[in-house]
Amino acid sequence: MHIFVTGGAGYIGSICSEELINAGHKVTVFDNLTEGHRSAVDKRAQFIQGDLANREEIFAAVAGAKPEAVMHFAANALVAESMTNPSKYFRNNVASGLNLLDATVDAGVKKFIFSSTCATYGTPEKIPMDERLIQKPINPYGQSKLMFEQILNWYDKIHGLVYVNLRYFNAAGASVQFGEDHRIETHLIPNVLKVALDQKEKVEIYGENYATPDGTCIRDYIHIHDLAAAHMLALGRETSASYNLGSGEGFSVRQVIDIARKVTGAPIPAVVKEARAGDPPRLVASSHKITSELGWRPKYPRLQPIIESAWAWHQKHPNGYGD
Repeated sequence: MHIFVTGGAGYIGSICSEELINAGHKVTVFDNLTEGHRSAVDKRAQFIQGDLANREEIFAAVAGAKPEAVMHFAANALVAESMTNPSKYFRNNVASGLNLLDATVDAGVKKFIFSSTCATYGTPEKIPMDERLIQKPINPYGQSKLMFEQILNWYDKIHGLVYVNLRYFNAAGASVQFGEDHRIETHLIPNVLKVALDQKEKVEIYGENYATPDGTCIRDYIHIHDLAAAHMLALGRETSASYNLGSGEGFSVRQVIDIARKVTGAPIPAVVKEARAGDPPRLVASSHKITSELGWRPKYPRLQPIIESAWAWHQKHPNGYGD
């Protein structure tokens, strides 16, 4: 298939594009490079630099590419920033996303894979989290993603656009060629590895009095390759659906740091900071639905191989993509 990938210069989009091409698909990447990196775009992909906020640009790009499916990764994704600048998140994640949806419908494309998030659920009422949970976001980032999911539902009803919402938990790890390099890094694993690379003095633990075995927050980590595999399986759906994507196992902040110490051989000092408002104690996925319906099976259910792949990439690229 020919897949139109928005945000294909970013962390998740770049590796999903790589895996799509490895599987024989043709990929056109559309990215404005405000968060992504030009050197993170697979050389085998066609690249279009453009902005989803520009309606004419995205209409021309989709019409010209003539794809059979769209994978939409482009978004702003900093929870804390969304709490101080909600306008940015509703403009970029919802309004600009509408431009892409309209361009998709206008070009006659009938399949749309959406990069959603577990943040649409807010603080979960039960663990592990399955798709039957009520979605009650607690920040504008999660709300913007939920709003786009709801819009997709209407575009299916009205325009026959088959969509798949993939609600990620914590994407992590790297391929041999591409890895995680955010201009503002808020994710735990890359920040831990920056300490091992002597780029940061210590890693910060936000709160140690949660109702968890060691007092720190527990999160579910999924290898980027397993995430990419789920996207390819989603292309086979003939009706719309939503799926949670995680390993089904949670690891605390202290456990992540301990495993990183083992992988890197570095001491990785840590300092405890004040807990952040709105951080749920546990976020662990149930991926039973996508396993049973699409046959998805994570190849990297353990955290250590995930961190090993990230460490290998960061050692080769200590300054990230360098742009």
